[in-house]
Amino acid sequence: MKLHPLSIPYRAASRGLSLGLMLFFLGQSLSGSDVLPFPLAGPVLVVLAALGVVGAAAWQVAYYRRFEYRLTGDGLEIASGVVSRRNREIPLGRIQNVDISRNVIQRALGVAVIDIETAGGGATEASLRYVGYDEAKRVQRQIQRLKRGEEAAEDETEPGERASPEERETVLFELQTDELALLSVLSFDFRYLSLLAFGPAALPFVPGVAELAFVGGLVLVALLVAALWALSAATTFARYYGFRLTRLGDELRYERGLLQRYDGSIPLGKVQALTLDANVLMRRFDYTTLAVETAGYGPGQTPSGGSEAAVPLATRERVLRLAREVEEFEVPEFSRPPKRARTRYAARYALVLAGLAGVLYALEVAVTPPAPIPVPLAAIPLAFLVVVPVAAHLKWRNRGYAVGEDHTLTRNGFWSQTTKVVPYYRVQTVIQSQTVFQRRRQLASVVIDTASSAGGAAAAVDVDAETAAELRETVGEKLQASLAARRGETDRESDLDSSRRD
Repeated sequence: MKLHPLSIPYRAASRGLSLGLMLFFLGQSLSGSDVLPFPLAGPVLVVLAALGVVGAAAWQVAYYRRFEYRLTGDGLEIASGVVSRRNREIPLGRIQNVDISRNVIQRALGVAVIDIETAGGGATEASLRYVGYDEAKRVQRQIQRLKRGEEAAEDETEPGERASPEERETVLFELQTDELALLSVLSFDFRYLSLLAFGPAALPFVPGVAELAFVGGLVLVALLVAALWALSAATTFARYYGFRLTRLGDELRYERGLLQRYDGSIPLGKVQALTLDANVLMRRFDYTTLAVETAGYGPGQTPSGGSEAAVPLATRERVLRLAREVEEFEVPEFSRPPKRARTRYAARYALVLAGLAGVLYALEVAVTPPAPIPVPLAAIPLAFLVVVPVAAHLKWRNRGYAVGEDHTLTRNGFWSQTTKVVPYYRVQTVIQSQTVFQRRRQLASVVIDTASSAGGAAAAVDVDAETAAELRETVGEKLQASLAARRGETDRESDLDSSRRD
């Protein structure tokens, strides 16, 4: 199969424009020097840029003619390369995610990008840039069918007519407009605060730190933070616009995005863990989010940036109902760390505040302020000592673990509470550890790791040391039992298939 013919002008325009501009500005920078034996005047620069555009277009024609791909019963074969030829075969068993993405221009042209992700890859394994959108959907469906060992024959009928009843898509979740608006409002990305450091350079009309004190600095900072919040909300709105999660057989499919539209699939057999996140505001209104982690990747963390098998925001009841469509689990009662862990948290917070007070005191002594300061700087962090017991209690209260029949669950975090659901048969390692400070309080942590490290491993933190050892052994035993049960099921299915063939 060949790429879409419109890929030639599209790639030529994008690559040719970049190359032409680079040659234009490179020639302009060299025009006043003695590096070149001939002068570069304005018309010569334009011709140089035009040659760059024409050269890029010619290269894209050759690229199109030399690029071929083919789906076989074993995998995806790609032959490419204008000067140096390259032949690749990606085995079906290695393919994990098949993502389709389209920006606004690509949607207008009817073309799309297919990104093939494999487990454990640090980069996208293969990209088809660009194929028709219908062809992209056909490749996505056919890969899934081939992985199920079905006939890959395609006809001209619509997918809904071609699919068997058990194969028709089931809508699991659609993000409503009011939910998207609420998600955007609640999604302040604190990483945008770093942009404040570039404020004076990026926004010359914004006064510097010294001037802030004279022009109502607090008001200006508040306006900048509000602008960053609006930027974060707009980004979230564009990212999750039209979010839709469906299930087709043993595969999850998602669509999302306003400016860049993503359309991907994730096989349920690759699911490693479920993660439920909720910050303080979300918990107040009984909302939460769900992330489905696959081997190596979490939502939005694939090299292509497209994978998003998750629920951005919904009521907790709705999210739990959907999570159980992916993994059938119950939420048993959580066991909290022993109460002596609170003393440890309180001591830690008090030490941090004392250290900060010491630094401020040293700074005040070393740098004599030009005017008397009404309150010693060291007193500021010390004033927060009164809330240390409350903070320690909240940290203790929001930690815990639960051992279910087929899954283990862990919970951590107050400002943003994360609950991990890990099926035993997905456990890779169980690690029990103790820091110096935990040994003094006879506490320990148990980390339950899976093949997905994208969202962080599940961890039962500050458990009683003896209980931690029991938990580690219990998870290990349940892992072996679940693996044995799954091997038994596989053997029975294999025997049944053999008897049918006989």
